Amino acid sequence: MYKLIACDLDETLIDDDAHVCQRNIDAIKAATKLGVKFVPATGRGYRAIEKTLADIGLKDKANEYVISFNGGCITENKDNRIMKFQGLDFAKADELYRLGLKCDVCIHVYTKDMVYVYNADEDEIKYLKLRHVYKIIDEPNLDFLKGQDIAKVLYGSTDMPYLEKIASEISNTTKDLDVSYSSNRYLEFNHQGVNKGEGLLWLADKLGIKPEETMALGDNFNDLSMIKAAGLGVGVANVNPKMKDDCDYITKADNNQGGVGEAIEKFVLEKWWGKDRWNLTRKS
Repeated sequence: MYKLIACDLDETLIDDDAHVCQRNIDAIKAATKLGVKFVPATGRGYRAIEKTLADIGLKDKANEYVISFNGGCITENKDNRIMKFQGLDFAKADELYRLGLKCDVCIHVYTKDMVYVYNADEDEIKYLKLRHVYKIIDEPNLDFLKGQDIAKVLYGSTDMPYLEKIASEISNTTKDLDVSYSSNRYLEFNHQGVNKGEGLLWLADKLGIKPEETMALGDNFNDLSMIKAAGLGVGVANVNPKMKDDCDYITKADNNQGGVGEAIEKFVLEKWWGKDRWNLTRKS
């Protein structure tokens, strides 16, 4: 029986309009009633996902958890209690920011409560408005953030080959970092060893849950570490094709059709209730 489900948000749990469909909500609530921990595992910060937590019935709940900033922060939902935080050194974050200024990219700099955004076009602003608490900046460096915890930095562009080219060109600078891609538009930089897989294993250990008792769901490369680390790694139907071989199961439904709900039904609820009984319960 799976006791902990770690689930990506953007392009996995939520649809393209940043909503959680009813199939996903129903499955999550049914699983949590059985005592299963449903843990959002996101590149965003806790503050940016509070609406989603409310939609699935987990906002401000004790003994429920979030893995945020790609594993850089792990919190208990009640009062957003930080259990673990590991961000970027200021000097490294500033170096990444200044390198980004030389490229044709949007830059995000994440603190615990805010995303500072440089060079965002209209499409990026539209995407941000659905998902983040953010401020637009036009600074030559990150001196204005000295003394604050910086969770991560990312570069944004819808030209993924261009982001891959940048990643190659600055590889000497980022060789001591954890580098990943997300949402088919972001190149992300975290502290070395910070990723969703490590976050999943750390939280499971804290809760006395074995790795084989965990399930992870995602769609893109910043989810790959937890898909590999979990007892069952699931890709939704819209998973990056290059990741399919690393998934134990690919859902028939995509993020707009309730792929997360499909996986929870198949591997948790039907195992608990039996397929026929769960289907009857769901219809009623």
